[in-house]
Amino acid sequence: MTIQTNLTGLDLRAEIDRLRRERNAVILAHYYQKPEIQDIADFVGDSLDLSRKAQATDADVIAFCGVRFMAETAKILSPDKVVILPDMDAGCSLEDSCPPEQFAEFRAQHPDHIALTYINCSAAVKALSDVIVTSSSAETILAKIDPAQKIIFGPDRNLGGYLARKTGRDLLLWPGVCIVHEAFSETELLKLKAEHPTAPIAAHPECPAVILDHADYVGSTRGILEYAQAMAGDTLIVATEPHIIHQMEKAMPGKRFIGAPGADGNCNCNICPYMALNTMEKLYIALRDLKPRIEIEEGLRLNAKKSLDAMLSLASGTVGLGDLGPAKVTGD
Repeated sequence: MTIQTNLTGLDLRAEIDRLRRERNAVILAHYYQKPEIQDIADFVGDSLDLSRKAQATDADVIAFCGVRFMAETAKILSPDKVVILPDMDAGCSLEDSCPPEQFAEFRAQHPDHIALTYINCSAAVKALSDVIVTSSSAETILAKIDPAQKIIFGPDRNLGGYLARKTGRDLLLWPGVCIVHEAFSETELLKLKAEHPTAPIAAHPECPAVILDHADYVGSTRGILEYAQAMAGDTLIVATEPHIIHQMEKAMPGKRFIGAPGADGNCNCNICPYMALNTMEKLYIALRDLKPRIEIEEGLRLNAKKSLDAMLSLASGTVGLGDLGPAKVTGD
């Protein structure tokens, strides 16, 4: 989305605050957003956690600073609220890897399988799924499914492979990957570890197995943040999109956080290009114009909501699952 309006000299933060009040809007920011967007948001967190927090507010408008599937999830849970996304081109490589038509055909080829689908997918794929999972709830949900039941897991083959290795379940994996987490280099990670031998490594399960094999902790973005708070040492190597480090540094100024490197030896290649499309300028315009707006046909929304409800019924009562904890209307 190209911004045509000249915003030179505009106090964007003040204008966003004004529009937030006038629109009765709640601003959500994923951990992978730029620091200035995280700092202006009402809530910062994991994708499902944010949607549930927005659902619990009396806001008329949800401004979701994340990617398209996240904003769709907010609309699925809050159909009566206006949901806007600063840039409609903010997609996701996992969503792109799993077109609904191909996923439907794949399901038809395996009629004896149920589909456990990672939340990083389109509303249309959610509607074709039996249970949606998050990186923090997937293992709990798997444990509640009959071991004899055959399972399709998509769209992230890395998360699916990690779950298969950890649980011993035989999962039929859809071949999608997150381009951000695929960019980490094992060779460069080992060089960094040699420089900081006492620093643990925390990794997101979307990383390839060669990265996860070196991790001291594997978990969701929220889980990694909680691990950073609980760890005894003062230095942590972080193998996920590096903008989460902003929240770590705010919460734990006495600790040092180092982004795991890509093949070029730095973490710049691991910045999500889709998340980066959202800017303060685009957030201002989205609040001003109430667009781009997320719209989902009601039949599709209800079908997608069934798979989300199935997840919540299987996992929401568990403890310590980050984005499946109680929907408290508080900041992160």
